[in-house]
Amino acid sequence: MRGYIRAAVFDAYGTLFDVHSAAAQHAEELGPDRERISQLWRQKQLEYTWLRSLMQRYSNFWNVTEEALDYALAAAGREDPSLRSKLLDVYRRLETYPEVKGTLQALRDGGLHTAILSNGSPSMLDDAVRSAGLDGLLDEVLSVDDIGLFKPDPNVYLLAEEALDLPRERIAFMTSNAWDAAGAAAYGFRVVWINRFEQPPENLPAGPEVELSSLSELPAVLTRP
Repeated sequence: MRGYIRAAVFDAYGTLFDVHSAAAQHAEELGPDRERISQLWRQKQLEYTWLRSLMQRYSNFWNVTEEALDYALAAAGREDPSLRSKLLDVYRRLETYPEVKGTLQALRDGGLHTAILSNGSPSMLDDAVRSAGLDGLLDEVLSVDDIGLFKPDPNVYLLAEEALDLPRERIAFMTSNAWDAAGAAAYGFRVVWINRFEQPPENLPAGPEVELSSLSELPAVLTRP
């Protein structure tokens, strides 16, 4: 990346934390419904943030996550309170992708500030970060709950700019969500899209500067001249 990057800011869910690891941990109980429920849970989770934003009816991300799971379970005919409770419990302690810790450490060793900027509620993020052992690898953990808006509202990205006290062009933003990459790029961040699943780019007004297949390639990109 050309230019002097001072901070690496990460989306949390889908970028650092594997959102499908909750269903994976209960694969036997979910059986053949596992993939359908997990995919629909994530789809509805995102859709509800966008729809609530349009309706100006904010609710924190934990509530949205519960509502999305209820929809997914109902769609699969699996309205089981015990299963629901187990999936939600695991969701607060999602697994990270294998390269996350090493990448964060390498970026800090390279002199960069590190942060999370997420739709997640503060309690969700606190549980996830502590469970994954990332506490000492992050300078800031920022939640949209502070302003009651979801991504890709520009005011969400402003949270990172203000918290880090850096101009937006000195901040690299990493996300696996192409729509989030577009929102952050439109705001003015230097955006890296972590395209883990070889998805096509979105047809939106802005896009990432760099596309990578995993976070392991990131230190070389952000710390090179």
